[in-house]
Amino acid sequence: MTILYPVYHNLYVNMTNRCPCACTFCLRQHGDSVYGSDPLWLEREPTVEEVIAAFSNWDLTRFEEIVFCGYGEPTERLDDLLEVARFLKEKYHKKIRINTNGMADLIAGEPTAHKLEGLVDTVSISLNSPDEEEYLRTVRPKFGKGSYQAMLRYAADCKAYVPHVVMTIVDVVTTKEEQQRCQEICDSLGVSLRIRPYEE
Repeated sequence: MTILYPVYHNLYVNMTNRCPCACTFCLRQHGDSVYGSDPLWLEREPTVEEVIAAFSNWDLTRFEEIVFCGYGEPTERLDDLLEVARFLKEKYHKKIRINTNGMADLIAGEPTAHKLEGLVDTVSISLNSPDEEEYLRTVRPKFGKGSYQAMLRYAADCKAYVPHVVMTIVDVVTTKEEQQRCQEICDSLGVSLRIRPYEE
C-alpha cells in the first residue's frame, strides 16, 4: 500500500480512501495515482502504528511540509491523523498541512477545529464554488443542503486555532467572475484564496 508519497518539496500521507464528496473534477475518477506515485487506492486503512512506521523509510529533512492528503478525505480519520501529527511534531518538528473538503464537522457530528490547535500549521479547504447551488452540483456532498455553509463555518472556526487557513478553487472549472466572488468570500472570512491548476 502507498501510505506516503512525495510531491515536489512535500511528503503526502494517504490514510483513507473514504470521502463524503463525489466531485465532478476529482482525480480519482481518472486514475489510481498522482504525480507519478504508486497507486493510492488502499487495500485497507493503515493503522496509526503503520503510518508512523512508514516515516522511518524517508529522510524527512528533504521535505518542507507533511501534508495529509491522499485518495480520500483525511478528516474521515481525524483523531488518527492528529495522533500521527503529534508524533511528527514531537520527533521531527515538521510543518503539518491538511488538505480537506471542509466536511470535518459533518463527518464527526460536532465541531472539530479546536482539535487542530498546536498540531496543524495550515488547513487548505476546497471552496470550489462561490455559491451553494453550484457547489452542490459539482461537489455532490453526501450531506446535501447545508454542506456549503458547514464548510464556510469550518473555515471560519479554523482561523482561531490554525496559523494559516487557505481556501482553494480549481482554475479550469471556475470563471473569472466566479473567482472574484470566491475572493470576496475569502476576504469576508479573513482567509487566503489559492486558485490552483487542474492536475491531470
